[in-house]
Amino acid sequence: MSTANNTLSIFALGGVNEIGKNMYALEYLNDILIIDCGSKFPDESLLGIDLIIPDFSYLQENQERIRALIVTHGHEDHIGGIPYFLKTLNVPIYATRFTLGLIELKLKEHRLLGETRLELINSESRLKFGEIEVSFFKVNHSIPDCLGIVFDTPEGRVVHTGDFKFDLTPVNQQYADIHKMAEIGRQGVLVLLSESTNAERPGSTTSERVVGTHIEEAFAKAERKVIISTFASNVNRVQQVIDAARKTNRKLALLGRSMVNVVEVARERGYVDIPEGMLIDQSQINHLAPEKVAILCTGSQGEPMAALARLSSNNFRDVSILPDDTVILAASPIPGNERGVSKIIDNLFQLGAHVIYGSGSTTGMHVSGHANQEELKLMLTLMKPTYFVPIHGEFRMLHQHRLLAESVGVERENTFIITNGDVVDVQNSVARQTRRIQAGNTFVDGVGVGDIGSIVLRDRKQLSEDGMLVIVITLSKSERKIISGPDTISRGFVYARDSEELLNEVNRLVKSTVNDLLDDNVQQWNVMKQSIKKSIGQYLFSQTKRKPMILPIIIEV
Repeated sequence: MSTANNTLSIFALGGVNEIGKNMYALEYLNDILIIDCGSKFPDESLLGIDLIIPDFSYLQENQERIRALIVTHGHEDHIGGIPYFLKTLNVPIYATRFTLGLIELKLKEHRLLGETRLELINSESRLKFGEIEVSFFKVNHSIPDCLGIVFDTPEGRVVHTGDFKFDLTPVNQQYADIHKMAEIGRQGVLVLLSESTNAERPGSTTSERVVGTHIEEAFAKAERKVIISTFASNVNRVQQVIDAARKTNRKLALLGRSMVNVVEVARERGYVDIPEGMLIDQSQINHLAPEKVAILCTGSQGEPMAALARLSSNNFRDVSILPDDTVILAASPIPGNERGVSKIIDNLFQLGAHVIYGSGSTTGMHVSGHANQEELKLMLTLMKPTYFVPIHGEFRMLHQHRLLAESVGVERENTFIITNGDVVDVQNSVARQTRRIQAGNTFVDGVGVGDIGSIVLRDRKQLSEDGMLVIVITLSKSERKIISGPDTISRGFVYARDSEELLNEVNRLVKSTVNDLLDDNVQQWNVMKQSIKKSIGQYLFSQTKRKPMILPIIIEV
């Protein structure tokens, strides 16, 4: 389904009514431009799923019209889906220097680097794709080299803010282009797409510079090792940790593959400054006095296999957390990760560590990279859009952002709260939302992409909750009678030795069911299996109130 010839279409394939897997697109005439291609992690209900990425079906159907993938910044929820996207659609990628470095790491891992066209852009770049001209402006965020994007089309100007906040004292000296934003707004913005993550939080976000002071104070007070965990991609925070280690005369070890890789990219490209001789290998940690060591590691979100989780369970080679070590969590849990983080904090306290956790004014160890209400209103005021599409947030956040837009003069009927797949069409500079395209989740499980659907997940859920029962029975092909079995194997349902009476009754019921079918000359295996499942399922539920997965196996000899 393509647009009418003179219609500008804006749609989301991910990132609205959810946190994560951001992916948006603009379509005009024969050109489609994509903004970001992120991923998100599954919740506990998606058993065995490693990653969630957007559904690329619509883009695959229109691949000959896709001109570029433009990336606003290097966080996982904006670049995590790129390798999977490129395996189906080889499209040029436009991104800033640091973002390209992180993308290259992913492409090397997936062996796609040599096949992909990567184009370097900055805030002064100007691109043209058919009738669409693209320019950029700098924004502050919790990662270097972040951009907002301006699309000038014959129908009007569309602005995508990317993830942003207004930090007037950024630690990396990358100041937001506030004057440029004001000029973009003065020239006229038809549609603004702006992130909504912190739309429920009043006031303004604290400057990242405040965190550096608190980290230095904690390092100075620590009597033994300091272990600090943060997002690997938060290079500004990494530099603050390096500065604190230098001021307290500590060596620094990096733990966790993503931390090592990101710091290497940041160091190569000049985004972090690490004094000569400061970095040590993890094998050297125990050879130095504890008060001379700092460890920077992954795992601030409670990931079970990340460095901090393994340290908290004394399961990390060469490194242990000992009583009176200081552990700092310099990140707040993403919604959904609270339980995993709490478990790690409990484990750390049990080890006798001094644990500093909690964001904002509680500890000063973390500030958000996203704009609070006053900053969101400032962006709206600078851009002065005719139409507004809140993005990057769950429904309550999008709704709150709409109220903020109304408070600064955007007409209520000119705000579109969309879901993934909704299309905002602009014709003659008038925007409407009346149609949808295919959008949704694609599950990544190991090397499989999109091969796990709702039926498989339902089966996994059933197995995890009630276990399974395998029933093996052997039939004589010539005599049409049971010659062996049934044998019943329980896995995750009941322990066989403690449930002999129950399983004997199951075997009796199976034998009775099969004999009745053979007497009625029913020989189709699928009918036999369904009958066994039904009779055994009803019996087991009546006895145990559980519904294990029942797998009948019929062998003919």
